[in-house]
Formats: sequence, structure tokens, C-alpha cells
Amino acid sequence: MHDHDTSERLASYADVLAGELPDTWTSSYLEPDAKDDLADRIWDLDLVAACLAEHPLQQAALLSRPDGAQLVLLDRYDERDGFLIAAVAPAALPDVAFLAVPEPNGIALADDPFLSAEQVAGDLLSRYDAALAQVRHNALGGIQPSQPDRVVLTWQTDGSIATAPADDRASAVLTSHGFVRDPQSGIYRLRGDDTQAQARALREIGPSLDALGIGTALQHPAGRTAPTAAPASVAPVPAGPRTPATRSR
Repeated sequence: MHDHDTSERLASYADVLAGELPDTWTSSYLEPDAKDDLADRIWDLDLVAACLAEHPLQQAALLSRPDGAQLVLLDRYDERDGFLIAAVAPAALPDVAFLAVPEPNGIALADDPFLSAEQVAGDLLSRYDAALAQVRHNALGGIQPSQPDRVVLTWQTDGSIATAPADDRASAVLTSHGFVRDPQSGIYRLRGDDTQAQARALREIGPSLDALGIGTALQHPAGRTAPTAAPASVAPVPAGPRTPATRSR
């Protein structure tokens, strides 16, 4: 059982904090039975990890940003006022994506959400955003990042096509032609279970992107041959080398 006054104070603090952070954040109070896997995803090996080692997670508030970033607010479990806040690691990325990426360890907050928002924005968020960018890049695997003037499409072993567009213009074209964005990695994928529909989408995105001044390139990873339905006008580009990092989370 958790104390109602404490949970209400935590939820109210999280609401104010979310409204004061840069960009758009929403908050939600998590009941005890809704946090089964959250503790495992708290991206911390310092202050918050030490607290959780002595006090298993009982109540928390989750702050979420539209791009998939999440922060968790929890009790300090000591005699000081305030809370602890930590980053939440993306759930959908493989373990290898976290290799050698330093944890964006959490911080302690005073009992003032307005001052705390400045502290989070100037410290935790900058480290969290850097770590998120790195693990998402690692998760790209053989997918070569696109540039503002070129979208690089990569055949996958399951027959799908994946890409990481550089801006919203290209993203909108891809989405309108059947690509689906993974909210955690930011990768757009076009399924390959219907090769005719896939080939039609590839033929159509070329002119649409070209009208925006964006070229296209099709990448064939080693050992992968593109189906004959692939448009011949999309030139292949070589895959760049990738050195995996070492996970420290």
C-alpha cells in the first residue's frame, strides 16, 4: 500500500515539472502494478540505482515526450524534501545498441518543480538526449543515415526496406507511401510481404522526393540481393563500416 498524500504530491509535482520542461512533455502517475518492467529500464548506475537497491519501486510518475523519450520521477526515501528523477532507456532497442554508451544517471530534485525544471533541462536532459542519439544510431545497424538531400534505403534480411530520413519533408513522403516509423529508433520500415505493393511504393517515392530536391539511393547489405521488383533507377550505395560499442547499462 502507498500513502495517498504522498502519491498525490508526486503526481502534482510531475504535472508541474512536465509543463515547465522544454519541448512538449506529459506526465502520468503509475500505480504499483503498472511498473513491472519500468525498474529494469531506469537508465542509471548511480544515485537512483542505489536508492532502488534499498527501496524497490513502489510509486512513480512517468514523463513522456512525443519522440519516445521518458523520465521517471520517484520518492527519495530519505529525510530530505524533493524527489529523484532518472532517464528511462528505450524498450524496443537491442542490447547491443547500448554498448559503450554512458548512462545518463539521474539527479536529486528540490521540492520546487519550477527550479527543478531548470536543473533537469540544463543537466539530465542534455545527457539523456546525447545517450538516446547514440543508442538510436547504434540500433541502425547496417542502415546508413540519410542526408537532407538524399534518402538512403536499405534492404533488410526479412525483405523489408528501412531508412532513417534526415528531415520531416522526407518523413512525410515515406509515411504517405506505407513506411512505418519505429518511435524508439526513429527508423522507417516498408514491409516486404507484398512485393508488388512494395515495388510500387518505391517507384512512387522517387518522383515525390525529387520534387523536394531530395535524391534516393538503395543500399544492398552484403549477402543481400534486392528482389527483381526493385526500381532500377534507384542507385545502390555501399554500406559504411560499423564498429559495435560496448553496453554499460
